[in-house]
Amino acid sequence: MPVIEARELTKVFRRAVKDEGLRGSLRHLVRRQFGEHVAVDRLNLTIEPGEAVAYVGPNGAGKSTTIKMLTGIVVPTSGDVRVGGLVPSQDRMANARQIGVLFGQRTQLWWDLQVRDSLSLLADMHGLSRAERVTRLALFDDVLKLGELLPVQARKLSLGQRMRADLAATLLHAPRIVYLDEPTIGLDISVKDEVRAFLRGLVADGVTLMLTTHDLGDIEDVCERLVIIDEGKGIYDGSLAGVKDRFARERTVLAQASGPVDVQALAARLPSATVTPVPGAAGEPPAGVSVTFDRFAASAGQVIAEISAAVAAGAEIIEIGIDEPKIEDVVRKVYAGQLDLTGGPV
Repeated sequence: MPVIEARELTKVFRRAVKDEGLRGSLRHLVRRQFGEHVAVDRLNLTIEPGEAVAYVGPNGAGKSTTIKMLTGIVVPTSGDVRVGGLVPSQDRMANARQIGVLFGQRTQLWWDLQVRDSLSLLADMHGLSRAERVTRLALFDDVLKLGELLPVQARKLSLGQRMRADLAATLLHAPRIVYLDEPTIGLDISVKDEVRAFLRGLVADGVTLMLTTHDLGDIEDVCERLVIIDEGKGIYDGSLAGVKDRFARERTVLAQASGPVDVQALAARLPSATVTPVPGAAGEPPAGVSVTFDRFAASAGQVIAEISAAVAAGAEIIEIGIDEPKIEDVVRKVYAGQLDLTGGPV
């Protein structure tokens, strides 16, 4: 049974419509006009227990509004939504006990309190015993290096430190459904890797994770499913591997040889690939080559074999590398309007 289920979920906001400047403001006071903005438009979404789903889209696409409806902060204009069998906007307290939420640009720490006091208050609110609190904080200290932050006032934390403390606050009560908005923003590379490994462990333990992020490393390291939203509408819902297979088919082999490479002969043997010479020393023929090919039309092994055959007699390949397709390239193309995920390139 799905743990998150939305059917035709829609949110329409009422916005004031007025002209610029003081004159427009005064006119609006006398004769108010309003327009409608559709933030989420008939969204259908089903997430099973233990899934890790990346929920992405450009700024203003409706991501945060969706999360707010799933948490019960915002009431939908129309449609149905259930989380863990509850209607979030009607069962706010019960829903709050089963979810953890992190909004990257907002903190749930008390600004003038030490981090340890904020976490103690949150633990009391969730009814955690002292033993549970100690166990959870010890776990977070291993991953997030939380111990050094506990005596610090929240307002004195850097962005990266605050994100670590907020992540601990989000997961303190061991929720089974977690919504994370930019959870690794401000973190250095080593801490990001530890946090991603920690999140993978949560999913392996059966936690349902919905991740909203612009850090595509988070998506590839943590999630297996991708949902893309744009202008309030879901435009793709499927596996990361699936979207790569459809729209990131190209792979590139980079080879460096100890002698000249016959680029023309190589291009003739690989007519569907793009063969680009890598210049050698001044006045010398190419001693390296870049071959971009459709990974469903040829294997990397076949391409490497053809490159080897094009290397001059007595020379050999001394260095080789393979650039794999990245989901980041697909998402960027979607944002730029270059791909239609329902049919192909536009």
